[in-house]
Amino acid sequence: MFDTLQDKLQSTLGGLRSKGTLSEDDLKAALREIRLALLEADVNFEVVRAFTATVRERCVGEEVLKALTPAQQVVKIVNEELVRLMGTGSARLTMAPEGRGPTVVLMAGLQGSGKTTTSAKLARLLKKDGHRPALVACDVYRPAAIDQLRTVGGQVGVSVYEQGGDADPVQVASWGVEQARANGEDVVIVDTAGRLHVDADLMDELVRIRRAVKPHNILFVVDAMTGQEAVTVAREFNDAVAFDGVVLTKLDGDARGGAALSVKTVTGKPVMFVSLGETLDTLEHFHPDRMASRILGMGDMLTLIEKAEEQFDEDEAAAMEAKMRKAQFGFDDFLTQMRRLKRMGSFSSILSMLPGIPKELKDVEIDDAQLAGLEAIILSMTPEERANPDILDASRKRRIAAGSGSTIQQVNHLVTQFRQMRKMMQQVMKTGKLPMGMG
Repeated sequence: MFDTLQDKLQSTLGGLRSKGTLSEDDLKAALREIRLALLEADVNFEVVRAFTATVRERCVGEEVLKALTPAQQVVKIVNEELVRLMGTGSARLTMAPEGRGPTVVLMAGLQGSGKTTTSAKLARLLKKDGHRPALVACDVYRPAAIDQLRTVGGQVGVSVYEQGGDADPVQVASWGVEQARANGEDVVIVDTAGRLHVDADLMDELVRIRRAVKPHNILFVVDAMTGQEAVTVAREFNDAVAFDGVVLTKLDGDARGGAALSVKTVTGKPVMFVSLGETLDTLEHFHPDRMASRILGMGDMLTLIEKAEEQFDEDEAAAMEAKMRKAQFGFDDFLTQMRRLKRMGSFSSILSMLPGIPKELKDVEIDDAQLAGLEAIILSMTPEERANPDILDASRKRRIAAGSGSTIQQVNHLVTQFRQMRKMMQQVMKTGKLPMGMG
């Protein structure tokens, strides 16, 4: 997501940082590169023109050209304008007043945008936040759509209300909301039908469902891979049903990011959620300020901390720190941390949230097969060997290699890396600095 845009903007702004003072020609050249980078990222042309005009107006003032750190001032302005472009503040769902629920969320979008899966992802996210969500299957046209919703709903552990493929979608929606109310569920997510293109029948059905269930939120689900076309479709949907927010799916793919940067300006409606993977735990709240920070290479520590807090218990973290200080960190501890890191997302996605990480390191991918191989080696050790790796001699390593289907060289490599990592952790714990040669 945003890979090309990130590289170009960081290169352009990095070139400005190398200059002690900035001339108007420097700014013109930088703004030209920024404009080209945004256009290549498939950002709407009108949005690009307005964005660069605003940045130019703010940058040509005396405060920037004569500032002690003019390049940093330019970066600050670009960052602020990117945040404004995507929507200041993080938009949230409107919840029904207490005692007057359930909250109704109507999902709309074209066929193939990932609407049904996104409905289940949203249910999972709301459930994690303490709500009791339910799903209503109103897509009675697409083959297996109801079965798909029933399956993903079961995977996240929520009720799925459906009346089969011959029912009227408007009646199903009203009935589903009443069922959820009777069963004490506080959020109802209505999955509606999509089409391969925007048509009158689709819009008419959405309007009738909206009148029947009076949703507190209408979310437009759009595939970010469709690029600029996504913004055009969003505008048409907004004109017809006046949605409240956007959910961008498939942002983990080859999407150039133009939809995320354009949709707020074009429709006036914010991006509320983004989907960063295929599994049901990959829906996240969209934070414009954090996304702008990532695009400019400044990291996203807040999201990283939130992901870590979901996986790491405070008491367990304290116990792990004590083990590191006393050099008692073993392979069992390493395996536990590795599994938790894996649940936080891909290695490259974690690195992308850290500021100042070189592009070469961010592009490193560790696939599941590699992690499975490491896990097999560790699990082939005895409890004593995992607790005290220093006792591993040649004979033990041969046995571990045979038991894990790996080579002695692979076992040696893992043990060597583990010892280096443990040494580095001890040094960091004692001094707060990395050992020489380990930077």
